[in-house]
Amino acid sequence: MVLELHVWGPAFSLPSIDAQCLATIAYLSLALPKDAWVLVASSDPSVSPTNELPALRNGNAWVSRFRNIVDYLRQYSTGDWDLDADLTEQERADSIAFTSFLDTQFPPLLALSLYVTSQNYYNSVLPAYSSQILSWPSTWLIPPQLRAAAKRSSDHLGLSSLDLVALEEDRKREHSAAVAAGRIPASLPLLRTPTPKTSGLVPSHRFRVEAVTAAAFEPVAAMLGHQVDDDNTTITTTSNSSKEYLLGGSHPTSVDCLLLGYGSLAALGPAHLQDAWLSEAMRRKAPKLEEWVQGLQRVCLDPAQMPWRAPERPRWLTVGNTLWNTVADATPIWRDIRANTRLREVARSRDADLSTEERTALDEYVTGYKKDVWLSVAVVVGGAAALLGYMAHVGLLGSVAGAGGHEEEDDEDDEVVEAELPGELNATDFLF
Repeated sequence: MVLELHVWGPAFSLPSIDAQCLATIAYLSLALPKDAWVLVASSDPSVSPTNELPALRNGNAWVSRFRNIVDYLRQYSTGDWDLDADLTEQERADSIAFTSFLDTQFPPLLALSLYVTSQNYYNSVLPAYSSQILSWPSTWLIPPQLRAAAKRSSDHLGLSSLDLVALEEDRKREHSAAVAAGRIPASLPLLRTPTPKTSGLVPSHRFRVEAVTAAAFEPVAAMLGHQVDDDNTTITTTSNSSKEYLLGGSHPTSVDCLLLGYGSLAALGPAHLQDAWLSEAMRRKAPKLEEWVQGLQRVCLDPAQMPWRAPERPRWLTVGNTLWNTVADATPIWRDIRANTRLREVARSRDADLSTEERTALDEYVTGYKKDVWLSVAVVVGGAAALLGYMAHVGLLGSVAGAGGHEEEDDEDDEVVEAELPGELNATDFLF
């Protein structure tokens, strides 16, 4: 049975536009024989029962997410396809810690760089989805959803000012409000501002960018044994501390694949992104990381060497499913119910890396939240029914319905009846 790896499509000279997909592709390229798997750029999360990509298909079995796929391949091959097979207990603990660090620090930064930063999203990312990755009608539906999710995932960093389109809309609203309030004359136009870059951010936001990028890149440089001087210009590396891979072995492991996935998108420079502030920060804070990423890309992320298989043409059922999911996720209460259903599936899934206590706690939380949602729905419906009943009881509905009839009667009363006069009148007609 040939395994199928379904991913988001290629972009920026990479086999995928998604970091988790890139990490999974790298792992399969290193661990599996070429004839044991195929790569399918389906770019459609609905192909997987979990509605997520990357997704590995083995017959009727589906596994999603990088870590779950790695664990599945280890069990399925009885250890033959396990890049972590030779790790010691200490190295396994380090791998878990490094993985947790990467999954915590890098996704918000990539969300800011690719989706929140307006210049990169509208000039690079959105055209890539529209022309290379997605087909109609997904080109109109999926990118806005991905951008909204990226904003939510990076909101805690406090760098929403990178969304220049939102800032411009706020300026227009403030100008309209000032005109309506009479503070400025309506004839005064809104001045156009030059398109800023990250270097032109206010000092507090620029300091925050420096802080969040340093928190991500400097520990990675230390993991690889690279130390950067205080002026961020000189790299001092010793033969004893420098490591070719994160865990210091002679071959890459799963955590190296994960770093490669995140690092490949973080390293996108001005050739691909108009405001490449993240790659500039990476060069300053972890200069050797870009070289490390490029070297490993040539080994396991060369698009020309991938075992591609063309995805199936989208059917009307798939298009309808996409439209259905979009409408459902845009409806507030319905969206909450669907999210809770997915959480419950994760809690009860055997592939989820959760303890029994965590599964129980998550299942209880989902059940309680679902009850709260339905209680809110019942309160709203009951309140609306009570209001309509009260209006019917006091006669408001009847008076409103009868208003049209009264108006018709008034119109009839207002009609003027004109007497018909004979066409010819003589004086003798008035004599008795």
